[in-house]
Amino acid sequence: MATGGPAKRLLFRAALGPYNVVLGIAARLPWKYSRFLALHARAERLVERGDGPRAASFAQELLELAERYRDDWNYGNAVHKGHLVLGRVALMNGDIATARAELLLSGGTPGSPQLDSFGPDMRLAKELLEAGEKAIVLEYFELCRRFWAMGSQNLARWSAAVHESQMPDFGPNLRF
Repeated sequence: MATGGPAKRLLFRAALGPYNVVLGIAARLPWKYSRFLALHARAERLVERGDGPRAASFAQELLELAERYRDDWNYGNAVHKGHLVLGRVALMNGDIATARAELLLSGGTPGSPQLDSFGPDMRLAKELLEAGEKAIVLEYFELCRRFWAMGSQNLARWSAAVHESQMPDFGPNLRF
């Protein structure tokens, strides 16, 4: 197989899969709004790759754009994800105080159709638990109860595990 040209572009497009679908839809929307919808995925990918500075830049931009779309269905997702990315970057840099603050800010989201149904992202909470930050994670769980009524049993189970100094099984909430 050729390593350049059309074959390389085809492999690259296939690897991006769902992200391309989002970008394809976003391309038909007003520029700022389409960027608002796509920024969280980009920021999360960058944090997963260890590119903290760029991830933080995209997360900051997401939070700034979110203020323009406070009445939008995606506003709560943007607040949640933007602060989680900033918290994960802070933790990567050893700044636990900022990571704790960002976790609580992410839990301060008003919710969204997705958050209200499937629940919050628990990656930063897990990372903070691994760093010994039980109290802040328990406080985050309480904030999540405001918008994730459907997940009250999960939150109760996770809280009990943390109180017993165990790592909760966050299941799919580590993949959102």
